Amino acid sequence: MDLSRLGTPTGPLTRVHGGFANRMYRLDTEQGAFAVKELNLLDRRWTYRADDVFRFEQAAFAAGVPMAEPISASADTLVHRWVDGERVPEEPVPAAYAFEVGEVLARIHALDVAWPGVPVEEPPARDWPELAERATATGQPWAAELAARVETFLAIARFVDTCERPGPLVLTHRDIQPWNLLSRQGRPVVLDWELSGMLEVSGELGSTALSLAKGPGFDDIRPAVFHAVLDGYAAAGGTLPRWGPGWFAFMIGGWLGHTRWNILRCLAGVEARTGPDLALSHESARNGVRGLPDLFGRLAELEELLMF
Repeated sequence: MDLSRLGTPTGPLTRVHGGFANRMYRLDTEQGAFAVKELNLLDRRWTYRADDVFRFEQAAFAAGVPMAEPISASADTLVHRWVDGERVPEEPVPAAYAFEVGEVLARIHALDVAWPGVPVEEPPARDWPELAERATATGQPWAAELAARVETFLAIARFVDTCERPGPLVLTHRDIQPWNLLSRQGRPVVLDWELSGMLEVSGELGSTALSLAKGPGFDDIRPAVFHAVLDGYAAAGGTLPRWGPGWFAFMIGGWLGHTRWNILRCLAGVEARTGPDLALSHESARNGVRGLPDLFGRLAELEELLMF
């Protein structure tokens, strides 16, 4: 990584651990502090459009969206101005914070940025029986749990593939979750825009509102926080789509793909040069094997609990 354009370093390039897909470093120079992200190129799960995402980020930053200032982007490295703030824990956020996140979403959706075409989403993989067999044969710590839930994972894949997702399509962040947010003086800052692209409004709202309204599992969901996101979205000029299970199809599909990706990394059994550490992949695989069936089994409960 040629980082000379960022100025003379005042300290070493320091690894910041915890990334779910890529590797992050902090660099301090006489020009300030920078977040340098090394992108995972070996087993990327999606097509990353560096130039298009960077242009979208620049437009969002210029419009006043609270975020890290984008500095540069290439196919393998992203640089942003470092932003200090408190990490958002995986627990229900204050309603005022959720309301402001909803406002931010509406502002992002209102940006007038051209996007080159709408990608065709591939159907979810159906190789869960084979993955369970390989996990058992290689002695993965979560193998028995996966084997017991193979039929559920196949049903989840069918749901993601066939569920109607109310639109319209908008250009958006696609991954506003607690781990991609900071709290700075109690107000949100949006990070990690690499997944940006077109998405149905219902998928973005359902994923964001549910993630901010719950704890690590699904036993503590705060409807007031969920609705605060939607109230903020409407207050900032956004139009809410019709309600239904499709609000959660994108979230479930993303988690399904992320779980499978980490399972494959675990099955390889080696520490990859890029992406999350192997221990983090095991944690993500285990969380998906346990959490996805729980979420899928509660869809009807969520519809009733969160209906507006």
